Amino acid sequence: MANDAKPAQQRIDQFFSGPGGRADNWRDLVEAAKVWNRGGNRAAYDAALTALAVTEEFHGYPGLRLMAALKEAAAAGDAATSHVLATRIAQALQTKSFRQHAGDWSTQDEGNGDVPDLLPPTLGQSAARRPYFETLIVTGVPASNWPGLLSEWRKLRRPVDAFIYEPVVVGNLEDVFCAAMLNPNIAAVVINEGFALRSRHDAPVLRAMTGAMGLNEESDASALRLAHILKRVRPELDLYLMSNRDVEELAGNPEADVVRRVFYSVEDILELHLSILEGVQDRFDTPFFDNLKKYAQRPIGTFHALPIARGKSVFKSDWIRDMGEFYGLNLFLAESSATTGGLDSMLEPTGNIKKAQEKAARALGADRVYFVTNGTSTSNKMAVQALLGPGDIAIVDRNCHKSHHYGMVLAGAQPLYVEAFPMTEYSMYGAVPLQTIKRALLNAKADGRLDRVKMIDLTNCTFDGHIYNTRRVMEECLAIKPDLIFLWDEAWFGFARFSPFLRRRTAMGAANEIEAWMRDPKSVAAYEKQQAELGKNPSDEVLLKTRLIPDPRQIRLRVYQTNSTHKSMSAIRQGSMLAVKDIEFHTVEAQFKEAVFTHASTSPNQQLIASLDVSRRQMELEGYGLVANAMEIAFAIRNAVNTNPLISRYFRVLGADAMVPKEYRQSGFTDYLAAGTNWASALRSLNDDEFCLDPTRMTLVCGTAGYDGTSFKGLLASRYNIQVNKTSRNSVLIQSNINNTRSDVAHLVRVLAEISGEIDRGLAKGGANARVDFDMRVNSLMKDVPDLPNFSHFHDAYRSDAGTKTNEGDIRGGFYSAYDAAGCEYIRLHDPEIDRRLKNGPDLVSANFVIPYPPGFPIMVPGQVITQETIDFMRKLDVKEIHGYDAAEGLKLVTTEALARMGKPRAAAPKFKAAS
Repeated sequence: MANDAKPAQQRIDQFFSGPGGRADNWRDLVEAAKVWNRGGNRAAYDAALTALAVTEEFHGYPGLRLMAALKEAAAAGDAATSHVLATRIAQALQTKSFRQHAGDWSTQDEGNGDVPDLLPPTLGQSAARRPYFETLIVTGVPASNWPGLLSEWRKLRRPVDAFIYEPVVVGNLEDVFCAAMLNPNIAAVVINEGFALRSRHDAPVLRAMTGAMGLNEESDASALRLAHILKRVRPELDLYLMSNRDVEELAGNPEADVVRRVFYSVEDILELHLSILEGVQDRFDTPFFDNLKKYAQRPIGTFHALPIARGKSVFKSDWIRDMGEFYGLNLFLAESSATTGGLDSMLEPTGNIKKAQEKAARALGADRVYFVTNGTSTSNKMAVQALLGPGDIAIVDRNCHKSHHYGMVLAGAQPLYVEAFPMTEYSMYGAVPLQTIKRALLNAKADGRLDRVKMIDLTNCTFDGHIYNTRRVMEECLAIKPDLIFLWDEAWFGFARFSPFLRRRTAMGAANEIEAWMRDPKSVAAYEKQQAELGKNPSDEVLLKTRLIPDPRQIRLRVYQTNSTHKSMSAIRQGSMLAVKDIEFHTVEAQFKEAVFTHASTSPNQQLIASLDVSRRQMELEGYGLVANAMEIAFAIRNAVNTNPLISRYFRVLGADAMVPKEYRQSGFTDYLAAGTNWASALRSLNDDEFCLDPTRMTLVCGTAGYDGTSFKGLLASRYNIQVNKTSRNSVLIQSNINNTRSDVAHLVRVLAEISGEIDRGLAKGGANARVDFDMRVNSLMKDVPDLPNFSHFHDAYRSDAGTKTNEGDIRGGFYSAYDAAGCEYIRLHDPEIDRRLKNGPDLVSANFVIPYPPGFPIMVPGQVITQETIDFMRKLDVKEIHGYDAAEGLKLVTTEALARMGKPRAAAPKFKAAS
């Protein structure tokens, strides 16, 4: 019977189940051992142990000896020992106590008699806690020699080492790949030559992937090739090559730049051990935070304008001492307005802030990174101001964050708004189709204005989780204009850098792939082949339907990425990073500094800067596992909600098939939890589909439970202490992150079950009338939804410098029209005058931004002609928060007299109608 269960459980390539799945497997083993120990069926335990043993080969703990002890106890039919040992190991894994306590490595229930053979006595004896990690050893020596190899590695450790690590040995490329994917504790990899290609375990999906990478023959299993594969999967890992050949030649090979160091394999491995520790130390070091801690411990006399520094004004006060007791002394000891004495300046960093930013650039795959201490709103405005000037045109997602619109006002640039695909049923927009972006570029080209289009400005991922195919967008746009600048607002997506699945969809991940493609000689051949197929003068329609290949010889790669580090990493609120990969940065560096001077505070919060530094450390050392866990949490929530008979009656989490129209899912992908989906099919979607869905962002439909999004959000917060961020007319957005645990999932599921039960009971007690009222409420929320308004066009008064095929406008001029009180008027939303003017004129022209929450994007911008669909949407809105609109006063409009004073537009400027 054990063998019957074995084939279905032995697959090692199901990577959607990572840290959480491993914990579940151990829990199942313990439960099976308990049943067996009580006289139950032994077969279930044997099957569980057999399945577990496969993936445990890729982890340092419990290791070969403890796993062997489990197998020996099972073979001897010793249920009691099996239960005790499995329980101890599972508890050590759950609490992570094995990282510090040598007793957890013992095969005995009590005592540490055999610990020296397993782990050196230095573990647990150091006064200070030492971080633990694991090192993957790739070798060609027979598995029978691995225990001796492990023993030799353990002898290298010393009490003075800052960290302690456990070696994990594998003997083939496929197992290396699996270990890197399944074991988040791996921080370094030592690659010896002579290893095999194939795993001895069943891994058909993995075989398909290695085949796609051209790994078919044993000769393909080269050390350098493996290093490149690992660097692509987990770029944060330190890689070391051990060679018994010409190491000088290997070290001088440009292809070896992915390796931290090359060693001659017959030499003493102590230097390798020290190098491994040094590599981890390099990631562990936080230049600013380290210096701030030292500064806080020094006796400082403060004669500057920051009374709170050192905490004397707080702790000596009878009135505000409670604040000091709440936050603690170190917060105040580490405060200063000085930029010397071991600190640094955010405006002109030359010391430890500069070093911290350089480490962040390495972590994000960027050329440089700027720390920003007043949020990604500021990061966006800094980038727009630095890269655009008056009269420049930027293609902008109309539904982007308001900071981009305000940035255009500040820069005097002209936004050419493009529309995302609508999701009317849920009162939200998706992302902007590539064909829409290409058409805007081609129209500008036809107008003779392509030279003025400087930037593509898009949100990736959107609030609701829509992710662009960033590489494809950039490549196809660069095929039309090779020097375009790309600004990707990834406020919600910073964590994606540390997922091998999602990284390719980030701005920096795609930019690095494009950069590598440009260096490949095949890129020129691919471009020239397509040009020959297209002919000399292909029509715009042909270009729109073709997946365009840019000329790699002409590309000037200019990519900017903004991240709200505080939204997905362990940074204090308002911590942001601006990442740059721009071949022309030297031409804009001076104006970038001016943008920093314009927006950055001269008194940045020291703790915030330190948190940016520390968040980088965390993500480089454990971000892979944390992000994998966040994805697992999301899968658990999706599964629990959508499969629970009671909850799913009233709530559901929308899958990719509901969030992304079919025409943008070319791979046919439907959802992460759909039958037959595995990491390989998800990878095809991430590689090929125009839009994907961020698995950590879950749209929970609550309208089917009779709740609008705002009310349901309030209910969760006030009654159940559950906080969510964004709402729509009939949904709330649930987001998992590196902070969440399975306990959080249980709490959410319990709450949804309780609410569902209350609805059930209320309908049962209320009779037919209650059911009618409930159905009417649901119909109102789910069916009677307002159409989403598209951007119409700028009034001709703000289009004197516009083209005939493009609808950009002078948003800055529109914005400052509102400063002329005499040139503005107010009309209430339901005033019949609104309807009369919509029908007969003159145009209604917005004098400011109007941003309802939800949906949280501007439905009116300064200078925009207001249309019937916008008014209809406003009248149907039932939200309380609308920025830029006061119901008592009404819509703020530019008067017709003020518009006339601006002069007549040139004849070529057309009147644009709202897109259908």
